[in-house]
Amino acid sequence: MRSLPATVLRLVLGSFMVTAGVLHLTTQRQEFTAQVPEWFPVDDDLTVVGSGVAEIALGAGLVALPAKRRLFGGLLAVFFVVIFPGNIAQYVEGTDAFGLDTDRKRLARLFFQPVLVLAALAAGGWLRRSGSRGGSAS
Repeated sequence: MRSLPATVLRLVLGSFMVTAGVLHLTTQRQEFTAQVPEWFPVDDDLTVVGSGVAEIALGAGLVALPAKRRLFGGLLAVFFVVIFPGNIAQYVEGTDAFGLDTDRKRLARLFFQPVLVLAALAAGGWLRRSGSRGGSAS
């Protein structure tokens, strides 16, 4: 049996990702486009659409396919690592978006990214102790 906190984390994180992905494709598209670093070699809008689709797929998989939670949790953790250079660029370039309108706020965001990586790994069951696999909790 999976723990309630792990299940809640999986559902909340997955739902958050689906919502973020939908926002990439709809009402917040301009905000996300502003965050694409100038040096990134792919068209800004294509980058936003692609990352939005990826977020929807990863989040939906995490929510709807609990038997594949390790796969989707691991892929989501990798996704968070892959987009991290964009967060660094937002800080370095001083790009304002989503209320991140000061260097202090943009810097603080950088420290949140490892938390997202750990949350994805935890939601996928990657951080469980080896003794907790398959058995009942004591």
